[in-house]
Amino acid sequence: MNPWSSQPKTGQVIDINQADRWQVYRRLQELSIASHCGMNQPLTAEIHDPVTAIQLWSVVRQLTVPRRDLASWLEDCWRLPSRSRKRGK
Repeated sequence: MNPWSSQPKTGQVIDINQADRWQVYRRLQELSIASHCGMNQPLTAEIHDPVTAIQLWSVVRQLTVPRRDLASWLEDCWRLPSRSRKRGK
């Protein structure tokens, strides 16, 4: 049994500028995340599990965070020491 199936779906309103809103909406559709974006209306998405919440966060982040900050964050991730390298040394 899926533990998430019994939980109600939650509509999350995404506060994002109008130009980015349509890009986010299209990407959410590609990811099969239920969402709605009407003219002069806020973008809403149904969040029913942690994976969907993280996907939504990631999509919005890609459009709202400056590219140099995203690149820096990714570089920092690569610099984190892995457990396997620590054990081997």
